[in-house]
Order: sequence, then structure tokens, then C-alpha cells
Amino acid sequence: MKLFDVYPLNDIVIDKAAGSYVWDDKGQKYLDLYGGHAVISIGHTNPHYVQRLENQLHKVGFYSNSIKIPLQIELAEKLGKVSGKENYQLFLCNSGAEANENALKLASFYNGRKKIIAFKKAFHGRTSLAVAVTDNPTIVAPVNQTNNVIFCPFNDETALEKTFKENDISAVIIEGIQGVGGINVAYSSFLQKIRSLCDEYNAVYIADSVQCGYGRTGKFYSHDYSGVNADIYTMAKGMGNGFPVAGVSISPKIQPKHFMLGTTFGGNHLACAAALAVLEVIEKDALMENAAAIGEYLITELKKLPKIKEVRGRGLMIGIELPEELNQVKKNLLFKHKIFTGEAKPNVIRLLPALNITKTEADIFLEALKIELEA
Repeated sequence: MKLFDVYPLNDIVIDKAAGSYVWDDKGQKYLDLYGGHAVISIGHTNPHYVQRLENQLHKVGFYSNSIKIPLQIELAEKLGKVSGKENYQLFLCNSGAEANENALKLASFYNGRKKIIAFKKAFHGRTSLAVAVTDNPTIVAPVNQTNNVIFCPFNDETALEKTFKENDISAVIIEGIQGVGGINVAYSSFLQKIRSLCDEYNAVYIADSVQCGYGRTGKFYSHDYSGVNADIYTMAKGMGNGFPVAGVSISPKIQPKHFMLGTTFGGNHLACAAALAVLEVIEKDALMENAAAIGEYLITELKKLPKIKEVRGRGLMIGIELPEELNQVKKNLLFKHKIFTGEAKPNVIRLLPALNITKTEADIFLEALKIELEA
């Protein structure tokens, strides 16, 4: 059997990792400013994280949601405290797409409606409903196509209001900062408008925080910069620092009943141990404050460099838009300067480093980028 070939791969085998660095199988060291799509939140092989998982593995690794799992309650309480949403409810699952599927399903259960508002350039996952609310027809199979999704222009309050007036809306789903779409920040006024319209029409405001959440922007959820709460927050990626774990944080106005949601692996013992370790490190090491400080430093310094069309983002979720003639910069950063970064089409470099990145590591990147821009 061979692998199903769906990923364009760099010819690199990562053999070892620590903090914000990885090493290939030839011993070459790389600075990792991408964290495997914003997954590495507290640094590779963080000692507390490794110990927490190892200790749990020696006790029990898995049992299903047919018995009490005290670690789930501990995780819910810790997440409520760190996120500032202590009166919300937690449903645990395995991936960002799964979190968004369950969020959209909950909204429809809540108000009995079908129509969903999503936005141009949105990305919410690759499974059934999640891909239906993703603005990329090339990954939407015929079976995923639906008339229940309306794509509005991002940050356009007039279009949003018009869509609410003309349709019976169940939910609005929005990334606080679009990731795959190119690091586009939702205006605070736009998120406030979503909140007010959802209140007016009894629709559900879903804050997709899979990539832009978990402290990456300096607040726990990037949507929180707007000063209003969503009804549902979805999260994954940085939640487990590499262990597959995801969650749906649900407003108390949405009441559960048995079997309305379910999962085999979600909330298992190892997943909870990983997620708890991440929150403990974020809290103990003040990583949200570090994300805000280093992010502000990076954005300030990037805006001083030549040839950059635009710098977008918040905290440690940063997009650097370059002109077409500089479309080799990302490749050169990797193969010449040994720095992993991400990308968004057509020519945006994405930075999604661990939240404990240092100023020294930020400066290594800035110097390498400067060399490329001045070449």
C-alpha cells in the first residue's frame, strides 16, 4: 500500500524538535515559525507537556464517554478560567472541522433553522458542513453542496444586515482572523454587528477560533477584541500542542440533551492531559502576554522593511503580503535561511509560531527576511 497523494511535500524529514526549533534527519537545525499550521502553542516537546502525557499514559490512555472522566471536568474548569468564559459549557471532540460541524449542528438544534451565513475567503474545515461554509469550491465535493449557506463579503455590515432581513438565518460563523484566507482581521465593529443581529433575529453567533484562538493574538479568543461574546467558540490546533484534541465552548442559553452530540475519541484521558498541560503552561508562563508583546514587536519591525505590500494580523498570527516578483521568498526562507513559515495564496507569508517565541528568535527571522527583500 502507498499513501494517498494529497499533500505537496517539502523534501525534509523532521527527526527532533524542541521549543521553536526542529532538526531534520541530517542534523540540520531550523527555526519553526509555523508550528505545523498553528498547532505548536507552547513549544515542541515542552517538558511539562511531555511529563503530563507520560504520567497519564502509565495510568489509562483511553476509555469512551460511557463512564465519568474527571479530567474532562478539570479541563472544562481550567478552560473556563483561562478563557474568561466560566459559565459556558464544553463539548470535547478531535479536530477543528469536527468542532465546527458540531457548532453548526447545535445552532440548528437551538432555533430549528437551516440557513448559515459564512464569509468570502473563509476556511472552516474539509468535512460535510465545515467544507460547505468554506469559500473554496475546489475542495467542495458535489455531495457537500448545499443551498443553506450564504457567503457575504467579509467586514461588510450593509451586506450582512441585508442578508439577515431577506433570510431565516440559523447561524453566522466567522474566523476572528481569517487564516487560510490571508490573515484578514475581522473589524471589532463588524463582530459587534454580528452580535446585535444574532440577538435581534435569535440566530447563533459562532466564533471559529480554531487557528486564531487559544491565546495566539494576545487574548484567548481573537474575537474578544470586539468586547462582545459569541454564543459558541470552536477551538483545536493549539489546544493540544500536537495531540489531536478540539472543543466547542457553548453559551448557557443552549441547553444539552442526551445524544444530541457524540464522539468516540473526544475527551479521552490522553487528550485531556495534553490540553490541561497547554493551559497550565499558557497560564504559568504568561504566554498570552508574550504573544501580544512579541507580535507587536514583529509587526512594528515588519512595517519598516522595504517592498512589503501590507502587514496584517494580531499578536502571533501575522500575514506579510509580498508583490508577485517576490514569490520565492518563502521558499528561500526555508531552504537558504532554514526558517519554516506558512503561506496563503497568492503571495502572503504566514507566521504562526509558538506563543513562547523569544525576541531573539523574532530577530533571526527579521534579519533573514530583510536579506531576501534587499536581494
